[in-house]
Amino acid sequence: CLWCCPWSRCCGMGDFRPRTVWLGHPEKREQRYPRNVINNQKYNFFTFLPAVLFNQFKYFFNLYFLLLACSQFVNELRLGALYTYWVPLGVVLLITITREAVEEIRCYLRDKEVNSQIYSKLSTRVMLMTSERNGSCFLRTDQLDGETDWKLRLPVACTQRLPTAADLLQIRSYVYAEEPNIDIHNFIGTFTREDGDPPVNESLSIENTLWASTVVASGTVVGVVIYTGKELRSVMNTSNPRNKVGLFDLEVNCLTKILFGALVVVSLVMVALQHFAGRWYLQILRFLLLLSHIVPISLRVNLDMGKMVFSWMIKKDSKIPGTVVRASTIPEQLGRISYLLTDKTGTLTQNEMVFRRLHLGTVAYGMDSMDEVQSHVFSAYTQPTHDLPTSRAPAATKVRKTISSRVHEAVKAIALVHNVTPVYEANGVTDQAEAEQHYEDTCRVYQASSPDEVSLVQWTESVGLTLVGRDQSSMQLRTPTGQILNFTILQIFPFTYESKRMGIIVRDESTGEITFYMKGADVVMAGIVQYNDWLEEECGNMAREGLRVLVVSKKSLTEEQYQDFEARYVQAKLSVHDRSLKVATVIESLEMEMELLCLTGVEDQLQADVRPTLEILRNAGMKVWMLTGDKLETATCTAKNAHLITRNQDIHIFRPVTTRGEAHLELNAFRRKHDCALVISGDSLEVCLKYYEYEFMELACQCPAVVCCRCAPTQKAQIVRLLQERTGKLTCAVGDGGNDVSMIQEADCGVGVEGKEGKQASLAADFSVTQFKHLGRLLMVHGRNSYKRSAALSQFVIHRSLCISTMQVEGCVVICFTHYSTIYTMFPVFSLVLDKDVKSEVAMLYPELYKDLLKGRPLSFKTFLIWVLISIYQGSIIMYGALLLFDSEFVHIVAISFTSLILTELLMVALTIQTWHWLIIVAELLSLACYIASLVFLHEFIDVYFITTVSFLWKVTVITLVSCLPLYILKYLRRRFSPPSYSKLTS
Repeated sequence: CLWCCPWSRCCGMGDFRPRTVWLGHPEKREQRYPRNVINNQKYNFFTFLPAVLFNQFKYFFNLYFLLLACSQFVNELRLGALYTYWVPLGVVLLITITREAVEEIRCYLRDKEVNSQIYSKLSTRVMLMTSERNGSCFLRTDQLDGETDWKLRLPVACTQRLPTAADLLQIRSYVYAEEPNIDIHNFIGTFTREDGDPPVNESLSIENTLWASTVVASGTVVGVVIYTGKELRSVMNTSNPRNKVGLFDLEVNCLTKILFGALVVVSLVMVALQHFAGRWYLQILRFLLLLSHIVPISLRVNLDMGKMVFSWMIKKDSKIPGTVVRASTIPEQLGRISYLLTDKTGTLTQNEMVFRRLHLGTVAYGMDSMDEVQSHVFSAYTQPTHDLPTSRAPAATKVRKTISSRVHEAVKAIALVHNVTPVYEANGVTDQAEAEQHYEDTCRVYQASSPDEVSLVQWTESVGLTLVGRDQSSMQLRTPTGQILNFTILQIFPFTYESKRMGIIVRDESTGEITFYMKGADVVMAGIVQYNDWLEEECGNMAREGLRVLVVSKKSLTEEQYQDFEARYVQAKLSVHDRSLKVATVIESLEMEMELLCLTGVEDQLQADVRPTLEILRNAGMKVWMLTGDKLETATCTAKNAHLITRNQDIHIFRPVTTRGEAHLELNAFRRKHDCALVISGDSLEVCLKYYEYEFMELACQCPAVVCCRCAPTQKAQIVRLLQERTGKLTCAVGDGGNDVSMIQEADCGVGVEGKEGKQASLAADFSVTQFKHLGRLLMVHGRNSYKRSAALSQFVIHRSLCISTMQVEGCVVICFTHYSTIYTMFPVFSLVLDKDVKSEVAMLYPELYKDLLKGRPLSFKTFLIWVLISIYQGSIIMYGALLLFDSEFVHIVAISFTSLILTELLMVALTIQTWHWLIIVAELLSLACYIASLVFLHEFIDVYFITTVSFLWKVTVITLVSCLPLYILKYLRRRFSPPSYSKLTS
């Protein structure tokens, strides 16, 4: 097999070229290849600090404070101590640098673990033997394409005749391989042996390859390395990780620009009032610095600390155990998701197929009646047909005997028409050779290219007919009595996406009968089987229950019929032109008037609580898209079973299109349908996006649900990117496999599910959960709370700074008091991260509350303007109140205004809180106590004796009430006549 080893990401993708690899002669290589290491880090040692600083200062908010701090090195502009500017900025940068460093170290350790894996290199001194039967092996590609079924991989035929693996190094041979590309479903290459007589030239396809990030079922495989590092399919299908900046941070950055504009205007007005006298330009700069608290740096500090608290709350939530926050900068993004894009296998489903129903037309058997099927199968092999003469059998016995025969024929067909191979492994008591010889049940496992087929074969075993052996030319079944039935495999026609069916021709060695068995989707089998009046109806009923339906049929062939077919079939396969068409035509000559045996219904077990979780997300206003690498029929059944597509909802299955004209016609047909779910394949999607990107996205975004099947990893990321560009809405991608990493990294919020497909998606995600159902609480509770709390916190910090700036403009507060007031009100304001408007249970019970957040109302230009007006009002009341009520000395104005400011902030926090937490009460009392205790150190600005008088207390109380009471009255009236959506729920 061709082996493509674990990988690396090098700098730049470079030019990819085909290559010729000589076995055992590395000196003959024609070009250099990438190193065989992995590197998923965003930075290296030299770029870490510059890149982190650039990512911080490319936004106006941080750049403004950097320039502000640097201005203090100019003596003419210095207003205070340097630490008052550099310490807050340093705290922000330290938090960011530490967070990024921790993430980089974790990423480095994960890469180091993968790079430390040991592989054996074949040489003349080291001999490796393959333990797979017939040289073939089964491979699982879940980390590459999301499919957890086992795929059959075949060796190079001419190498199987060599005595040992070491002889590969003695022959003169080479492999020619195509240039690296992102196509994970195809491969073109050749294997050439020059020392043969004549030389051997064998074609190579996808069936001869083992891609990186795949799993071999068992045994040892010897292969030649073709691609490494950046040239691997897994790397080429993975996008580079990016620094995600939340929409909330961008909105705050926009508000700071508005505040800075206001700062410039106020500074110009102040200089204009002085008639631009003297060095007016220097005065403008000094006013910009003096009033710089209009744009508060404490906003950045509070928001970063708030994000850390929100992340800690998510990790400590006992109702979603095992949840990990890997990107602590975007927790509030979880509260504004409009599009949820999810993988199928391992995310919505467990990929555990369970046989649910056998339907014979007149009778159906469910899980509770499988003992009847088992009884019919047992009687078919224990009671000869001549034991009970038909002439003497009562009518009821005739009916039972007919049903028994039909059940037996159906079970026998299911046990034969598949591509399943039983494999025997040692279990500690019995070794492999003995288990294989005696068909030990405890040592047997089934391997196949589809989990559906494994579930069907396991079901036939449970009812008495067991597949015990198989190779490329024969198959063995064991009956309930222990008898071994031998069948010769004459021909096998594998399942393809185009044909939607598979067939097999077998000869019963005991009777010599030749039978053609076939199973497939009802849409194609309906025209192949004999006429009946129940197939379409029953297929629809089973499909509505979310079952994968297969139609099973058979056709008996005489020896002459088979010989005629074989001659035509071999001739068609030798054709050089139109080979596929000619082969299909010959096979179709057999597929006529086949006997309908039964319908089978298999259910892909959903993850726990997938249906109610999807229902919650839909009610919250999200549109759910399922992006999967699985087949169309499988994806559609899962969408119905998970209620992603409701029972009463119409489904438009987008027909396969390859040209612009076909895409145009199909889009027009889709446009005429309203409120229907869309199901489309990756190939058709690629054509539509190539020619009609805008039209397709416009129609798809109107659908209540979209299912994209056979999606490549890069296509998943492309869909996410298009949704972001076309709608401007926030997206969340959920997956559990390596093929989901690109989608997860591209989305605004990436959620990885730790599942059977490993932890690759989980490690690359912003948030990691152990089950899909945890997504509901992560979004409805933590996402909602994080966004609303961040909005309240940011507006309160801005309010506090604008109050101080208003007082400064109106003329009295000493500059250092701005820092003191920040210290005294820091804890109460920050305690808003503990506030919540409704209980967690209510948020989960009424997901419609989440829908209100999608409009961005908690932090908007409207709410910002309201808080600006409140700040100007309260700052003016405090300032002018102090001027009107002071007695004789300036220091009394400072005492009254400063105390009123602090009490106003504490009271505003108290009036804003909706759900009191004991830490909020502690923060309020602690701040008040700290202020009272610190008055001893403020005797230069405040007359300690004066503040103990009744006059002082009366004046401060009046100012505080006048500044807050009207706002409380307005708030009460608003809640009375225009209550919020959750008011009835909280009551």
